[in-house]
Amino acid sequence: MHNHQTGQPLSFRSRLNGALLGLTAADALGVPVEFRQRAYLDANPVTDMFGYGTYNQPPGTWSDDSTMTWCTVESLVLQKECDTEDMAGRFVRWLQEGYMTPHGELFDIGNATREALERYREEAMWARFAGLTRESANGNGSLMRILPLAFHVRGMEAAERDRLVEEVSSITHRHPRSVLACQIYVETALALLDGHSAEKAYMTAVAAIRERHAGHAESAAFERVLGGRLAELERDAIRSSGYVVDTLEAALWCLLTTGSYRDAALKAVNLGEDTDTTGAVVGGLAGILYGEAGIPAEWLSQLAKLEELRELCGRLEKRLLSSG
Repeated sequence: MHNHQTGQPLSFRSRLNGALLGLTAADALGVPVEFRQRAYLDANPVTDMFGYGTYNQPPGTWSDDSTMTWCTVESLVLQKECDTEDMAGRFVRWLQEGYMTPHGELFDIGNATREALERYREEAMWARFAGLTRESANGNGSLMRILPLAFHVRGMEAAERDRLVEEVSSITHRHPRSVLACQIYVETALALLDGHSAEKAYMTAVAAIRERHAGHAESAAFERVLGGRLAELERDAIRSSGYVVDTLEAALWCLLTTGSYRDAALKAVNLGEDTDTTGAVVGGLAGILYGEAGIPAEWLSQLAKLEELRELCGRLEKRLLSSG
């Protein structure tokens, strides 16, 4: 994906900022209509950033998806390594004090995430064992925050990438299905960072995961993703619930069937139900693909704490360049 004005490949900075701000903008886009059914949104589609709605929050208010993502970014910056204890500590501060929220208060949290963080806080266990392992605890709460890991693990051996992604997912979601979803997503993000098109990045990630995880107990759950033909599915075949497989499928489908950041984010949000997370998960990938300049300026300008977020992007970039 090239910068259309100059024909030059996108810079690393443009893709990094695009990823994190793109995730946050699409999250904010979905916040006012979270839990709305698809039929409602078909009649009243989201066409731009607006506010209030489900949580009565002003426009540009991002949710737990972005909060946990930015906590992860901050941890990677300050610890200079993947420190799950530090990440979990930041998540607990968010739970208790509204840390790293747009307006100083927590207004949205997934059940499994809350349960895992309470467990971590009360039972004095390692963070990477705090996550829930029951099959019913496969919501999208680790998928929605895993994107910063793509930048941290870039250039590492595949087994090491998988291990770190597993540890970070496992702070809240430790079931192999949630972990595999995060691994597929990170591999897709890495292929996009290498400059591939959406289709090529998806196929590259699918091939890598199928090779590394042949015979994985959870591969049946990802049959449609790993079959490599998601883009051919009709919208009615795409579900947008809070279930991790639905979210991954919906996000990849939106990326593969649109040609711009705006269209990918709006398509995701207008699927209904878990609108902010479907938005966030595709928004991060679309931000890498189209770069920061691909995100509508009027959406970015409305984001809560935009300058602080930009500063964190800059600090992460600096940390990555100094360690790489």
